[in-house]
Amino acid sequence: MNICVVGVGYVGLVTGACFAEFGLKVSCVDQDADKIRRLEAGQLPLFEPGLEELVLKNQKEGRLAFTTDIRKAVEGALVVFIAVGTPAAEDGSPDLTYIREVARSIGETMNGYKVIATKSTVPVGTGKLIGRIIEEHQRERCPFDVVSNPEFLREGSAIEDFMRPDRVVIGASSEQAIAILRDLYSPLFLIETPFVITNVETAEMIKYASNTFLATKISFINEMANLCERVGADVHVVARGMGLDGRIGPKFLHPGPGYGGSCFPKDTQAILQIAKEHGYEFRIVQAVIEVNDRQRALMLEKIRKAAGGVAGKRLAVLGLTFKPNTSDLRESPALPIIRALLQEGAKVRACDPAGVEEARRTLPEVDYGADPYDTATGCDALIILTEWNQFRNLDWQEMRRALRQPLVIDLRNVYEPERMRQLGFTYVCVGRGEACPGR
Repeated sequence: MNICVVGVGYVGLVTGACFAEFGLKVSCVDQDADKIRRLEAGQLPLFEPGLEELVLKNQKEGRLAFTTDIRKAVEGALVVFIAVGTPAAEDGSPDLTYIREVARSIGETMNGYKVIATKSTVPVGTGKLIGRIIEEHQRERCPFDVVSNPEFLREGSAIEDFMRPDRVVIGASSEQAIAILRDLYSPLFLIETPFVITNVETAEMIKYASNTFLATKISFINEMANLCERVGADVHVVARGMGLDGRIGPKFLHPGPGYGGSCFPKDTQAILQIAKEHGYEFRIVQAVIEVNDRQRALMLEKIRKAAGGVAGKRLAVLGLTFKPNTSDLRESPALPIIRALLQEGAKVRACDPAGVEEARRTLPEVDYGADPYDTATGCDALIILTEWNQFRNLDWQEMRRALRQPLVIDLRNVYEPERMRQLGFTYVCVGRGEACPGR
């Protein structure tokens, strides 16, 4: 079976490569000619563990191709996946400009029955919108079905999430379309992956509901961490005690400077706007967003207090991406924190295993180190903002020699407070009661 994936950003590239690994012939389309040329040469525009190897393998075996020719790609495909961006508009609602453009192009190039499957995160009703646009731009009448097939890929583990997903959601009103989508995902039957079959509108809502709930868990545990500091409790133990309850689960109960990335900030704002458009005030989501914004301010205050003010201080930052194992800086909590430190007169030196190239464009005022020790040399404090594995086993004797002051502000709780004190460091963490000085 031949398929087409329109959009070779994070979702589109992972989707195309993984379907090719399933044995399908995949054409990935994007209007960015430079990006397509680089992909044809085996140069990926993003970092994702295992993705480069998967792309190169399937290119070599002839199952994965990249093109700017949407007409050729659509004409040769039975299933067309839409995986273009839906950035937030000024009012917080998703901007569907790219969705509309793709739907129009599909309508203009359609030459027979197609299944149009939306991977992009879109508000309820987008499936019907896509259908109308395709019908309006068809040059000859061709049957088609619009399907919602949302992605649940976590940056840093996207290949595993696609190959061994918790579930596959298919929203469709056509039995033929459902059968075709099931066939695409047939390798997952062997591992007994649950399939959720529903209508388009429900599938569109499942994606928003999932991301909003996960964002809620993060904001909740950050609130608990702030309270734990004040009452002398350890949020790590609190989170473990909560997570062992099967009704709650242990995931997304890790305190820190707040959520970021391409999904949670955008999707929480989007569902708030969707609710508003339908006359409903979604108070929990509003609180989640407010808590997340406040958490960054609280982390800044923690840094100021621990460092005795930041004006004139040299501060070393480990981690720039919003999470480990990605090069994505979108909505990373590290960025507003660093900008605020710079505005208050601090000099910042930073490093990150994958995010420095993009950070140089985003934060040109920052000095970038070659590694954690080079970054820390001559600095008054070390701040951990992303919990990369490369930062989990630092040589603290070497780090102490590099730093001017033995002060570590760990906003991801990577290290054990008692161990850090024994090593001679003043150690500031998040939500660990008596273990966190300066609260």
